[in-house]
Amino acid sequence: MTPHIAVAADSGSALQARVFDFLESSGFGPAIGGKRIDTHASVVFLGGGCALKIKRAVRLPFLDYSTLEKRKRACEEELKVNAVNAPELYRRVVPITRADNGGLEIGGSGAPVEWAVEMTRFDEEQTLDRTAETQQIQPSLAIAIAETILQSHQKAPRANGETWLFSIPGIIDRNTAKFRGVHGIGTAAIDQLDARSHGHVATLQALLKQRAGQGFVRRCHGDLHLANIALVDGKPLLFDAIEFDPVIATTDVLYDLAFTLMDLTHFDNEAASNAVFNHYLAGASDENLDGLAALPLFLSLRAAIRAHVLFVKSEQMADGDAVWREAKRYFDLARRLIVPKPPMLVAIGGLSGTGKSVLAKALAGAIGPPPGAVILRSDVLRKHLFDVRETIALPQEAYQPETSQRVYDLLSQTAMRVLAQGCSVVLDAAFLRETQRAALPDLARQHHGRFVGLFLTTDLATRISRIERREHDASDATRDVALQQEAASLGVVNWHRVDASGAPEDTLQRSITCLSALRCLSGDGT
Repeated sequence: MTPHIAVAADSGSALQARVFDFLESSGFGPAIGGKRIDTHASVVFLGGGCALKIKRAVRLPFLDYSTLEKRKRACEEELKVNAVNAPELYRRVVPITRADNGGLEIGGSGAPVEWAVEMTRFDEEQTLDRTAETQQIQPSLAIAIAETILQSHQKAPRANGETWLFSIPGIIDRNTAKFRGVHGIGTAAIDQLDARSHGHVATLQALLKQRAGQGFVRRCHGDLHLANIALVDGKPLLFDAIEFDPVIATTDVLYDLAFTLMDLTHFDNEAASNAVFNHYLAGASDENLDGLAALPLFLSLRAAIRAHVLFVKSEQMADGDAVWREAKRYFDLARRLIVPKPPMLVAIGGLSGTGKSVLAKALAGAIGPPPGAVILRSDVLRKHLFDVRETIALPQEAYQPETSQRVYDLLSQTAMRVLAQGCSVVLDAAFLRETQRAALPDLARQHHGRFVGLFLTTDLATRISRIERREHDASDATRDVALQQEAASLGVVNWHRVDASGAPEDTLQRSITCLSALRCLSGDGT
């Protein structure tokens, strides 16, 4: 099937090709240190400290740059929408003009033949897709990414959500239509993805309407895959937001976040995806916990959209085999994400200083379904109960038995909220009493999930040493607390005991071995 691409009628492909040739022979050309980057919708020329981005003279099912005037408006809108998240990068809209001698010039006084967005050039190797291709994104960067997205969403104007809700079936239909025209994809696989995606939309209608009413539908970035997040001066910046259609960019904030989470999963950075997910939830409205049931649809849709775009790009290239294979990987991921596995409840207990919180963060990304488990920590919930920052120490009265019971009740209630959405949970608490441990298996079964309890153990000296090295942590445990716990009676502990006396990596590996034996990790074929 011929790809759905139309060439602009006002200037023709020949004139735009002439503009590209002109730029390649100017200060943006490879002969003098410049570089050309082609995407399905734009061509970017890099030169010196500047970049020029030109819209392709094309009309696609989801955008229309088919006239010079439309391309000018798109450039102006791109400058406007990206100034919110990346003012450091976006400079101005500049014309490519016809000179008196018949040649072309940038920003001249002659008649414009093309328009470009002028940007500050940054190191193109510092986009996060390049980073994720070669290494695991570290927790500190993952947290910075989550914080940047969260701040973007907090600034984003709200919308009523009706257009967004109406648009979702159309997104699925456009993806399906594209996939049917791609050689090498089986009809059965396409039909399955289409049917299950529409099935999720029907099931989620009430939830999506509720979230729209709560103000979670906003004018977002709209295209937050990793190639559109760049490290500039060590800070993640969101750029290349959707400008061509505000309807496409006006979505549920979790759908916007889902593009980044999905892409990290695509690049085998599950731990980073989970870290972004948990840090975002920790800083966002608590009501987002009741919207997690939409994640399988949101993640799958984002993977399908990425596949759609890359299939189009492969058709625009003389040799697009590598891009086609990448598109197929996204298509396969979309199929996997739309059928999530049942949730899990993993509880990590142990005396203070055994490394529960370190293990929880390291383990949560390995627990399916993507983007991994929500981490619920008793120390953090206790601080929330008293409405103080996590690192503010609480008085001894905050640790009386009745208050601790409130904390454990809240821990269980929040876990139930998350499990009810089909999302896994990691509980991080001491769980020193049999009664605190006994109720958890039933809690998991209520939501058709599995339960695993891990109880970390190590000697007193190691625990005290770890406690005394803590900085800026939610735990208020001290040396005296460690000594008191050493004498406490734990009763019968029928959880899996894990030796946590070594390095955190050793504890993680022992825990993974335990969960793998029970076929509980995201990669297990259960």
